[in-house]
Amino acid sequence: MDFSEEQIERYARHILLKDVGGEGQAKMLGSKVLVVGAGGLGSPMLLYLAAAGVGTIGVIDADVVDLSNLQRQIAHTTARVDQPKVESAKAAIAEINPEIKVITYQEKLTVKNAAQIISQYDVVADGTDNFPTRFLINDACYFSKVPLVSAAILRFDGQLYTFKAHEEGADKPCYRCLFREPPPPGQIPTCAEAGVLGALCGTMGSLQATEVIKEILDIGESMAGQILIYEGLSATFRKIKVKRDKGCPLCGENKEITDLSIHE
Repeated sequence: MDFSEEQIERYARHILLKDVGGEGQAKMLGSKVLVVGAGGLGSPMLLYLAAAGVGTIGVIDADVVDLSNLQRQIAHTTARVDQPKVESAKAAIAEINPEIKVITYQEKLTVKNAAQIISQYDVVADGTDNFPTRFLINDACYFSKVPLVSAAILRFDGQLYTFKAHEEGADKPCYRCLFREPPPPGQIPTCAEAGVLGALCGTMGSLQATEVIKEILDIGESMAGQILIYEGLSATFRKIKVKRDKGCPLCGENKEITDLSIHE
């Protein structure tokens, strides 16, 4: 594609990178990424993906901006308290990069809309904070054959994953290979119950944005088949290799889950 002078200036630092260049930047401008959740993880993701030039960004969230969000959800402002988060995020994206197309879904991701929405995108980024939705996103991405970049945060620690179990011939796990089913309600506290360091959301959300861009451009080492664990208080990162579980009910040898009806 031919870049305008403004685009050349805006994306100059990307175009200079050997692994990105003009071809990679054009690929980003033509890509579509869905961010599920415009909260602590979604906020830095949305801002960095927009700044990077991801051409179409979908954002789905049913909530409105609350004052308690602003400690960590940097896409939102005090002036936008009580506004829908998707509209606040859209305004923040426009301020950074007005050429980005933003598609908003002011609703929850459910078994009724998940497949229809997710199938329209090249990559999905999970920024949610509850297990039922995480499992729904994983299953819908698997059936739609869309790569999933996911992160989890609590207190001072975070985890990062990429799931591409749908790829043929690859020993890559899905989310259910690691966690077979959602834990019983109340077993694991939420950030609202246990707290979370606001800056940790920025760390993990930025890492998610990086992995999304790597998946779009097919560069570097994919996080598929690995878990990245970040411990904020000790400032340490470590990777754990994980393989597909042959007994996984979704992607294993004897598939028990064949559609999304399990979530109904």
